[in-house]
Amino acid sequence: QVQLVESGGRLVQAGGSLRLSCVASGRTFSRRAVGWFRQAPGKERELVAAISWSGGSTYYADFGKGRFTISRDNAKNTVYLQMDSLKPEDTAVYYCAAEYSPSGSYSALVGEYDYWGQGTQVTVSS
Repeated sequence: QVQLVESGGRLVQAGGSLRLSCVASGRTFSRRAVGWFRQAPGKERELVAAISWSGGSTYYADFGKGRFTISRDNAKNTVYLQMDSLKPEDTAVYYCAAEYSPSGSYSALVGEYDYWGQGTQVTVSS
């Protein structure tokens, strides 16, 4: 079992920045890719960014390219999502999730991730 806890979400003005953290406990992030997803009211959960277990490969959804940065510190069992130039449309609950992927790949599919955090609310005011 892997327990994931997100933090860092809050109310921020448009143009501002936030750094979300996802801390793992239990079995660690070893050989696990991590994805940050978000879900806005009435919308499906979507992938924001993903990172391979080593940190050597990353993926960003088009809406996050140039604004969001995913990184990880395996020694601290923590994955971060730095979000800059935030927009009101970024308002959502943000979740981190982990999937066992020793090959170094990662998935964009919600169903491929085994463990999920409880989510952290990000609200961007205009």
